[in-house]
Order: sequence, then C-alpha cells, then structure tokens
Amino acid sequence: MKAEVNPQETSRADAFSLWMTSPMPMVTLTRTFNISRVVKACKKSGIKFNAQLCWCIGTAASKISEFYILPEQGKLYKYDKIAINVIVNNSKGGINSCDIPLYADIKQFAAEYDKLTTRTALESKSSFLEDHMIIGTSAMTESELDSIINQYTDKFCNPMVMWGKYRKKLFRTELPISFQFHHVQMDGGHGARFLESLQQEIYKL
Repeated sequence: MKAEVNPQETSRADAFSLWMTSPMPMVTLTRTFNISRVVKACKKSGIKFNAQLCWCIGTAASKISEFYILPEQGKLYKYDKIAINVIVNNSKGGINSCDIPLYADIKQFAAEYDKLTTRTALESKSSFLEDHMIIGTSAMTESELDSIINQYTDKFCNPMVMWGKYRKKLFRTELPISFQFHHVQMDGGHGARFLESLQQEIYKL
C-alpha cells in the first residue's frame, strides 16, 4: 500500500524542509563487499547470482524504517511493502524494467525473479509495482567498476544500488557496490547502516 503522509509528522520533517527543493538532493556511498558467500551459495543452491544479491539488498533494506518513506513530486509517501527493480535485456536488443516483490524466503523470491525477468525479456515490456517501495538496481557486469554515479533527476527519487563485475582474489571474491539515495528519505548514517546490514545478510547465505 502507498499512502501520502504529512512530512511534519515523520522523523524526516527537518530533512524534507532542507532537501525537498534542492536541485541535487542525491547522496552516493560506495563500499567494497566480500561476496564469497554469494558465489558459493550460487553453486550450492542453483539460484542466480543477481537474484541472491537482490534478495540480500531487499532483506537488508526491509530492516531500516527509512526505506519505507519516499519523496515524490514535492510530497512524502509511505509504503508497507518493498520490491526490487532490475534491468532486463529484452528480445529486441533493448532493455526493460522489471519490479520483483520481496519475499522473506529466498527460494520464493528467486522463483519470482526468474518468472518475471523471463517474461519481461520475451515480451520486451516493462512491469511495475506501484504499491511497493521500489529499490532500483543496475548490474553492469561487462567491466570491473570502482564506483557508479547515477543520473540526478526528480523523475526517479528511489534508492539505487549499482555494481559491475566482481573480482576474484586469492582467498575471497569482492564487489564494489554504489548506493544512491535521496537525502529527504535518509541521512548518510542510515545509508551506511544499510551497507553494513547488506554485508551481514551476504555473510548469512
């Protein structure tokens, strides 16, 4: 469910006053993650790497209340469900967006991930979940990337998680991940806590 809320009745009241009209309100944090557990879990479970990482992202975000509040077009909205958006290469050589609802069970999420992304690729048609808080993702795995800065636009104020190709080290596998968020939605401390929570979710796989 999506519902408009009064900013002054939320913990983001001051941030709303400070940053809602800012021409560049987005903040980007980057951290290098140990993703050895994701790689091992892929081999053991058969679940795709991207699906596992997206589930970890959604699970980490679901534990932070600020992820359920989002500024849009001068207003503040609250959600009660989270979904992960992925970019899909379609059958026509282009790309489409695909929203995947978050489930507590990783196998259920992975099954939905496979079903929805396959349909999106075949139909070359984007699918959106308007009643979910959307966390965007973008995987550019053609190259090892140190950091990614997304476009600053008021057309998409949702948090965005981005990464490139992972790096195999001697004793572990690493992946730099960039996290972009709107300053009205959360502060840097919340963003840093999310990244720490994401690493812990990866360790649990």
